[in-house]
Amino acid sequence: MLRIDRQSYAEATLSPPGASRAGRSAGCVIGLHQIRLYQNVVFMHIETLKVFCDIIESGSVSYAASQNFVTQSAVSQQVRSLEDKYECRLLERARAGVKPTAAGQILYNSSKEIVRRFVELENRLREIGSVVAGPIRVGTVYSVGLHELPPYLTEFLRAFPQVNVHLEYLRSNKIYEDLIEGKIDLGVVAYPAKRGQIVTIAFRHDELVLVVPPEDPLAKLNKVSVAQLIGQRFVGYERDIATRKASDRILREYGVKPRYTMEFDNIETIKRAVEIGQGVAIVPRSTVDQEISRGSLKLLEFNEGPFTRPLAIIYKRGRELSPAVRKFIEVLTTSKLPIPGHSGRNLDGNDRLEKNDRNERHDRGERVERADRTEKIEKTA
Repeated sequence: MLRIDRQSYAEATLSPPGASRAGRSAGCVIGLHQIRLYQNVVFMHIETLKVFCDIIESGSVSYAASQNFVTQSAVSQQVRSLEDKYECRLLERARAGVKPTAAGQILYNSSKEIVRRFVELENRLREIGSVVAGPIRVGTVYSVGLHELPPYLTEFLRAFPQVNVHLEYLRSNKIYEDLIEGKIDLGVVAYPAKRGQIVTIAFRHDELVLVVPPEDPLAKLNKVSVAQLIGQRFVGYERDIATRKASDRILREYGVKPRYTMEFDNIETIKRAVEIGQGVAIVPRSTVDQEISRGSLKLLEFNEGPFTRPLAIIYKRGRELSPAVRKFIEVLTTSKLPIPGHSGRNLDGNDRLEKNDRNERHDRGERVERADRTEKIEKTA
């Protein structure tokens, strides 16, 4: 039987040959911590390790709590139990949140692989037993999460009550980052970007419409030409948001240079600003159903439209999806649910998205040709 002396092992593996005894002693402190962590890691709950890994990866106790459907105090108790077990501090406060101590980093490095393998094991066993359960972490933007997903979530949770869906509202660029880093399982975004590490599944199309306050002169109309918006004050998304970029492209194509009085990062604040007369806004039709019903906003379609906003489901390429995640994608892509501002149909796949893009390019080409013909007639006249 092989017997290893712990101190000799630590000195041999953590100190280079010829190092001073003082140097070896310093290495022993870390080495003994490391051995102790490896020895005890099998005796703790996997869930506790997962919570600890979430804290390190996010730098936030509150985020780890929300991801694991527990309270912040429960997370703090779990961390204290780990620190009591190992008789050392594992976390320390920093300006940007919390970060691991040297011992905490060792625990994290050892634990993240254990957690990953355990999750894979759970998924495989659930597949064999046809069990759809566990957490799903979904990142989305406000307009989609508040106005597109609720009926799908209701249907999904009714069919699979053992699943916990954690919906987090994020900017689009953050959704892509969190997918790649493994912080979320799925994203639902507008105007999906092509990225090598990301798989994209077409979801739906939103129609973009104009909303104005009821007392605005345009409120007497049901339809409006884009050119009629010259000189109007606009309320819109912040400049880096994909829907804002698309709206600006539409306006520029028809010679409108928008003058923004207010910019926000979410649809709800945009609607409130329009209601109080700060300007008009181009928004997804599905987001204003309630305001139109109660008369606080007036909706106008575009004569040149419809202009549409593609929505897509995204996840990290190569990631093993749990049965719960796959079922959620299935519900999103196959359910025939009526959504405000929609015809009640889903897209069939990427071919529908490509077809829409081709139609938009064709329509744009026809507009350019008409403009060229008009210009030639004017010159010859």
